[in-house]
Amino acid sequence: MIKIKKQHEIEKMRAAGLIIGLLWKEMEKLVVPGVSTWELDKFADEFIRSHDAYPAFKGYTVPNLAPFPGAICASVNSVIVHGIPSKNVILKEGDIIGVDVGTRKAGYHGDAAYTFTVGEISQETQRLLDVTQEALEIAINTAIVGNRIGDISYAIGKFVKQNGYFCADDLTGHGIGRDLHEDPMIPNVGRKGTGSLIKEGMTIAIEPMVNVGTNKVIERGWEYLVKDGSLSAHFEHTILVTDGKPEILTKVGRENG
Repeated sequence: MIKIKKQHEIEKMRAAGLIIGLLWKEMEKLVVPGVSTWELDKFADEFIRSHDAYPAFKGYTVPNLAPFPGAICASVNSVIVHGIPSKNVILKEGDIIGVDVGTRKAGYHGDAAYTFTVGEISQETQRLLDVTQEALEIAINTAIVGNRIGDISYAIGKFVKQNGYFCADDLTGHGIGRDLHEDPMIPNVGRKGTGSLIKEGMTIAIEPMVNVGTNKVIERGWEYLVKDGSLSAHFEHTILVTDGKPEILTKVGRENG
């Protein structure tokens, strides 16, 4: 069931989302050659807790897997999502790392992802990041009252395909609020005019995950990898559907999208 948020719930989600926006500004300084994904995770954990919130991913459970051990998902290069932070994963010049983070504050959640660059990257890699980020922007601007969830999915999939890339199979965005994952699921490929009607007060996390070489994925425990080993990028925001332009809840200053 899709939950329409009341004003007091929205305020709590703004507070949870703002922490992520602040974290991105600090994280950008730390993503450098030689740092481990474990160090990034430790920083994020402490940062979130210092803002009277809890890292929502830590201890998260799904059937048949041990609880997720990190405060962040740290997904390097061909890891699409859910990369487990590790002292053994050391970032090097030219890498990209998708950092996905969830926060819980006063019982409500924020969720966002950003793909950081490590030192200098190639023009080809930068183009992947640009296309993925633009796909997210297009999707956010499609999340308006009267459209349907399938319109968001279609907008992402069409733009990604037009640019010669692939949306990762079976990985989706989602509703969010008191629970980290709520209805509706938001695929990155879909058909116009299908799915649930978008209504004012909905809060959703939209997250294109875009691969260079193939849509096919490999599951390795928590982690999803591109089957052909090519690069993948991931950007995500939690947004609020309003009576006008959607509001991005996971940006510093809560700028509208």
